[in-house]
Amino acid sequence: MTELAVHRTAIPGLLVIDLDVRGDNRGWFKENWQRAKLTALGLPDFGPVQNNVSYNAAAGVTRGVHAEPWDKLVSVATGRIFGAWVDLRPGETFGAVVTREIGPETAVYVPRGVGNAFQTLEPGTAYSYLVNDHWSLAAKDSYTFVNAADETLAIDWPIPLDRCELSDADKAHPRLADAVPMRPRPTLIVGAGGQLGTALRAALPDAVAVGRAELDLADPASVAAFDFAPFGVVVNAAAHTKVDAAETADGRRDAWAANVTGVAALVRAAAEHRFTLVQISSDYVFDGTTELHPEDEPFSPLGVYGQTKAAGDALVATLPRHYIVRTSWVIGEGHNFVRTMASLADRGIEPGVVDDQFGRLTFTDDLAAGIVHLVAGGVPFGTYNLSSDGPVQTWADIAREVFAARGRPANVVTGVTSEAYGAGKSLAPRPRHSALALDKIIATGFRPRSGPERLREYLARL
Repeated sequence: MTELAVHRTAIPGLLVIDLDVRGDNRGWFKENWQRAKLTALGLPDFGPVQNNVSYNAAAGVTRGVHAEPWDKLVSVATGRIFGAWVDLRPGETFGAVVTREIGPETAVYVPRGVGNAFQTLEPGTAYSYLVNDHWSLAAKDSYTFVNAADETLAIDWPIPLDRCELSDADKAHPRLADAVPMRPRPTLIVGAGGQLGTALRAALPDAVAVGRAELDLADPASVAAFDFAPFGVVVNAAAHTKVDAAETADGRRDAWAANVTGVAALVRAAAEHRFTLVQISSDYVFDGTTELHPEDEPFSPLGVYGQTKAAGDALVATLPRHYIVRTSWVIGEGHNFVRTMASLADRGIEPGVVDDQFGRLTFTDDLAAGIVHLVAGGVPFGTYNLSSDGPVQTWADIAREVFAARGRPANVVTGVTSEAYGAGKSLAPRPRHSALALDKIIATGFRPRSGPERLREYLARL
């Protein structure tokens, strides 16, 4: 009997598992894949959907080195093999090799893009592999290979390859110098036409970016028809953000369709295709009675928009692989508060601006940079606040800074209460305090910049 254990190797993500094999006079028994126990020990919850078995009649049968576009758990049902794994993903460990002799007492988790090969050491060896995608003929177009006899790999095969049984295809595979690295699964940006979507396209130039014409979250048929299978990360920058319109009968339905029903469809797709879902959240999920909102503050939305965003967050949080990025007072390319104030200043208008709502601006290029940091940096999944740092301000404070930057006296901006500003208007309720605590994301190594400093830079480009 062996104690169940998971061991790292020189190839990132390639894990060796000591299985608990129990035997008696009848033979032996093992749990080849036990989700709860193995994930608790650090094995990814990789969602297997197909089990394949390769039977090999003779010793010396050699198969590989193939890297497929899925993760797999390999093991031996009977007999013994010499296994060889080669990292065929782009990066510093491209070409790294791990070898090991394994029998029924061992399994190996092989992540996507790591080449897998084995040589049978005993007749009648049955080799099993559990994979998290369905094999198809079309999928073979995305395989990558390296020749098992490549001298640079220096795999010490127990039985020399010239005495082994190999397929003609395996003999013809390229040397490492000519092998094509397996590209990582691409990122999908949903809502690419908005302020944040524009910044994300700049921050992630290799991502696939789609607007509402290609993927409309408010339309179930559009979501059902979209192929999410190729993607490793999906960033949802799409939302119904018309806060005041959401309080109307039609607007309420539109907000729920895009922000809840559409997000629920993304959550189902993420569970099925195992991609990481990045969801953009809002300060509107809170009622604003707390001056500084931590990530774990209970939801308390005041209006329909906030209610739908809170419901979407709750759905996304059910996924094991998710980031909820909560932000506030977003400023980017397109119509926004800062551009409006700059236009008023340039036209000589002296506005009344709300001075009893408190928060910080968030600039979309900073927000996009923070999202890239979370996804690419191996940061633990969960919810993260992300806005500019620096002093908490009112809308009137920010308007005065804009006016001063445009060469107008700051004191021509008059502060008004929310109640006075909303008199005679159909406005949604807004949180009084929108500032977000930033300690959690700062602890990951991402330091948001000062809001007033970023505002000056933004205005200089207008």
